Amino acid sequence: MRGNVVGVGYRESGSSRAAGFELRARSQGRPGARGALRAIAWLGVCAMLLPGCGYTLAGRGTFLPAYVKTIGVPNFANRTPIFNFETQLTQKVRAEFIGRGKYQVVPDQTGVDALLVGEIVAARIDPITVNAQGLATGKAVTVTASVTLRSLRDDTVIWQNGAMTFREEFAAQNAQNVTDPNAFFGQDAGALDRLTTDFARKLVSDILEAF
Repeated sequence: MRGNVVGVGYRESGSSRAAGFELRARSQGRPGARGALRAIAWLGVCAMLLPGCGYTLAGRGTFLPAYVKTIGVPNFANRTPIFNFETQLTQKVRAEFIGRGKYQVVPDQTGVDALLVGEIVAARIDPITVNAQGLATGKAVTVTASVTLRSLRDDTVIWQNGAMTFREEFAAQNAQNVTDPNAFFGQDAGALDRLTTDFARKLVSDILEAF
């Protein structure tokens, strides 16, 4: 599944593209028919912008069942040494769902249409750039999580990724070889805020985007 939707765009089917080329070819050399063909072309464009006609607005799709109105998002479990990671990530995931404007999000595990259960499985730090002294000046944090969205109406899995991996790069505030994630984020609280924000955005996009 794909996430990280950058903007709003469209996809064009091969048949739509071919029809456009055919219209242009027919209009050449026939000035009297250009007005009618231009009107037909505009109607074709309008039709293609309708759902199911070869064009899709990126970032607008969702494949959640229509009955899902309330989503329960209890606190994620945290198996990493990063202090408060699960609290920040859970809050960001809830905020991201709410920001979509279609769902009521609560921390409850019952009385909801769908339940999102997550666990932060692992986190590691790798140097990506070093200075002349061999100290890391840039680091990459890789996080692995297991997430499941389940329908409580019929107890079926709507979406699941047991090994979702997210990678974020940071410039080190002080060049040093810190490999302990908890120590790294303890030195830079803003880094954890950025990581959880971007991770939550990717997770919710992966769940909601239909392509």
